[in-house]
Amino acid sequence: MTERVPLTREPSMSEEVAVRRKGLRTGFTTGTCASAAAKAAALGLVTGAVPATVEVGLPGGKRVSFPVEGAGRAPVDGAVAVVVKDAGDDPDCTDGAHLTADVRWLEAGPTELAAGPGVGTVTLPGLGLPVGAPAINPVPRRMILAALGEVPGVAGDGAAAGPGDRPVHVTFSVPGGEAMAEKTTNARLGIVGGISILGTTGIVRPFSTAAYRASVVQQIDVAAAQGATSMVLCTGSRSERAAFDLFPGIAPVQVVEVGDFTGIALRHSAANDIREVTIVAMAGKIAKLAAGVMMTHFHRSKVDTALLAGAAREAGAPAAVVEAATETATARHFFEACRAAGVVAPLELLCRRAAAACRHWAGEAVMVDVVMVDFEGEEVVARG
Repeated sequence: MTERVPLTREPSMSEEVAVRRKGLRTGFTTGTCASAAAKAAALGLVTGAVPATVEVGLPGGKRVSFPVEGAGRAPVDGAVAVVVKDAGDDPDCTDGAHLTADVRWLEAGPTELAAGPGVGTVTLPGLGLPVGAPAINPVPRRMILAALGEVPGVAGDGAAAGPGDRPVHVTFSVPGGEAMAEKTTNARLGIVGGISILGTTGIVRPFSTAAYRASVVQQIDVAAAQGATSMVLCTGSRSERAAFDLFPGIAPVQVVEVGDFTGIALRHSAANDIREVTIVAMAGKIAKLAAGVMMTHFHRSKVDTALLAGAAREAGAPAAVVEAATETATARHFFEACRAAGVVAPLELLCRRAAAACRHWAGEAVMVDVVMVDFEGEEVVARG
């Protein structure tokens, strides 16, 4: 009850999503920008001049144009083009990244994609990419090859190559990519040397919950591929940092900031034969889990104040604590009333109920422990 976890105040995913507004500007993924840079450089290789703009297709069929840096005369033996990523109104650490493609002819074989400075290389299994390969996900890879295949004389997608098309070697680089990658989970996933070339639709939508969910699933896949049988799921940055203090020496890939996707993370852990899961969270998320709510975003669900009151009565809490359960719609008020009264039993009961609900959701083969930290993330208050 007295463990101290010094953390700084950072917004959780829920808090970030809370500031969404209609009309936010969309942007483009690193995959789309890489495909545009590759096509522009390939055009320079074929024609002798890198174009000032280039058009590429998105997976959904839409076509988009990009300005190209480095336009102008290209050397005979190779060409380089740069497309600057515009992430729109998404708070993306790769916004402004200079996706750079260096394209050169190959004598034979299929077209090759390689990682240069600032683009990551895969070092661990579990990502669906070969160890040693550039961190270019499957959809962006297809986009890049398709874009190259639109250049006359270049063999992009081998299946669609014409009889006179020649293969090329494309090296992608991103100046400053290693520093950008430090703000991502790449290191935990075994991606070293820079950022990943990502994207499933080609478009960045501000505060994309789909992208967040995909990153949670991906990290669990990588942990399982390393033989992990236990995971720690945290609902925000403060609880995540608390988890590292609670479990010193734990492999970073085993600690996942799941945001509101606890249910997804639990079932995906179970599907990967993870047998022990610890959830580290604050009172509000735990109260929702105790009620069986596995998607805990505040727009989609509210705290069940009757459940809080029931826990207080069952734990024999003072009347002031019981009344606090329904005085407001927030679990924080109930939490603070418990703390002020010096009682922890209702909070421990919530943790136990949350753990039971999570076990039921994930399957009884998964053992679940729930740890409650305070709202500053500085102290472990209860567990069950």
